[in-house]
Amino acid sequence: MDFNVKKLASDAGVFFSRAMQFTEEKLGQAEKTELDAHFESLLARADCTKNWTEKILRQTEVLLQPNPSARVEEFLYEKLDRKVPSRVTNGELLAQYMTEAANDFGPGTPYGKTLIKVGETQRRLGAAERDFIHSASINFLTPLRNFLEGDWRTISKERRILQNRRLDLDACKARLKKAKAAEAKAALWSDEVEKAEHELRLTQTEFDRQAEVTRLLLEGISSTHVNHLRCLHEFVESQTNYYAQCYQYMLDLQKQLGRFSGTFVGNAESTSPPPAATSPPAVAAATLPAVPTIPVVPTIVGVPNTVAESVLNPNEVKPPASGTRKARVLYDYEAADSTELALLADEMITVYSLPGMDPDWLIGERGNQKGKVPVTYLELLS
Repeated sequence: MDFNVKKLASDAGVFFSRAMQFTEEKLGQAEKTELDAHFESLLARADCTKNWTEKILRQTEVLLQPNPSARVEEFLYEKLDRKVPSRVTNGELLAQYMTEAANDFGPGTPYGKTLIKVGETQRRLGAAERDFIHSASINFLTPLRNFLEGDWRTISKERRILQNRRLDLDACKARLKKAKAAEAKAALWSDEVEKAEHELRLTQTEFDRQAEVTRLLLEGISSTHVNHLRCLHEFVESQTNYYAQCYQYMLDLQKQLGRFSGTFVGNAESTSPPPAATSPPAVAAATLPAVPTIPVVPTIVGVPNTVAESVLNPNEVKPPASGTRKARVLYDYEAADSTELALLADEMITVYSLPGMDPDWLIGERGNQKGKVPVTYLELLS
C-alpha cells in the first residue's frame, strides 16, 4: 500500500515537473534542448507522410464507395471484426430492373430484347466493379490503413516518450543551474549539486537512448514509401483492367445492338460508338441529321419484305439511279459477316439506301466490294 502511494506521488511529481517545464518554454522562461537538423527533417517527413496517406486513403474510399452510409457501415463491421455483408452494385441492380421490365413488356419485343441485352451488360459491369473494389481494397487500402494503425501509432508513441524525456532532461538542467547558483551563495550544501548532476546524467542517457529509437523508426519511413509505391502500381493495374473490361463490354453491346435487324423502327436517334484508334471529329454530330435525306422506307417488324431480304445479299444489289452519296468513315469497323462491309477510319465510300432497309444501316461500296455499313460510323457528305 505504501509502495503504491509513493509511486503515485512520484508520478504526480514527474507530471508536474514536465508541465512546469513545458509552460515555461512556451512563455520563453526556460531553455529547450533542440534536436539536430537531420532529426527535425525526419520528423517533418514523417508528419507529411502521415497526413497525405490519410487524405489519399479517405479519398480512395470515397472513390470506391461514394455512399457515406455504406462506408460507415463497413467501418463498423471492421471495428467489430465481423465480415462485411455482400452488397449489390448499382450496375447489378440496374440489370435486375431491366430484366424484370423486359419480362413485363415481353422478352420477344424489340424493346424487351434490347433491355435484356443491356441488362446483361450492366450485370457484367457490376461484377467487374465488385472485383475492382475488392482488389483495390486488398492491394491498396489495406497497406495504407495498416501503416496508419500500426507503424504510425508506434512512431507516435515513441515520439511522445522522447518528448517526455526531453522535458525531464531540460528540467534537470534547470535544477542543476539553480543548485549551482545557490551553492555560489552558500545557501545549499555541495551534495545537492552532486545529486542534480547525477539526475542530469541519467536523464541525458535516457534521452539519448530514446532519441536513437525514434530516429530508427523515422528512418523506416523510406521503406514505407517503397511499399506504398508498389501498392500504388497494383492499384493502377487493377483500375486499368477494370476500365478495359468496361470498355470491351460496352463495345460488344453496341455491336450487338447494331445487328438487331428491325429493332429500331422509324427515325430513332442513334449514338456514336466510343472512339477506337482514331478520335471522332467534332463535326460528326452535325452531319448525322443529314441521314434522313436518303430515301428510306421503314420496315414493319414481323412482316416479310422481299426488298429488305435482298439486302442480305449485297453483291446482288444494284445502286439506285439517284440517291447515292459519298461518306467519310469515322471509325474502324469490323464486319460481323459476309453481308457487311469492313471499314477503315478516314476512307471514302459510296453509300445509298434501299426500300425496306433498317434506317440505322446503309449499303456501302468500295470499288468492287459491297456490304451493309452502320450509319453511326459515317459522316455523310453533300
